[in-house]
Amino acid sequence: MLGFILYLLVIGVIAGFLARLLVPGRDPMSVGATIVLGIVGSFIGGFIGWAIFGEDFSEGALQPSGLIGSVVGAVLALLVYRATQRGHYA
Repeated sequence: MLGFILYLLVIGVIAGFLARLLVPGRDPMSVGATIVLGIVGSFIGGFIGWAIFGEDFSEGALQPSGLIGSVVGAVLALLVYRATQRGHYA
């Protein structure tokens, strides 16, 4: 269990940072928010992989993905976050 949590934190840091780097614009996020973005992105990437490829039926639809899927999911999560927060800052 501890290994899984450390895996999520490391992937969260990398995927969240890469997503913020790939999506242009300013994001006033803390390091913790970046980690959460990457972890959410990992689960989104896992769901997309499951939906497209239909793999890992035993683990279910909501599962962590690899680094590439995590970055793709984190970019999608960041874009959704920005779309929902746009009205608050305008």
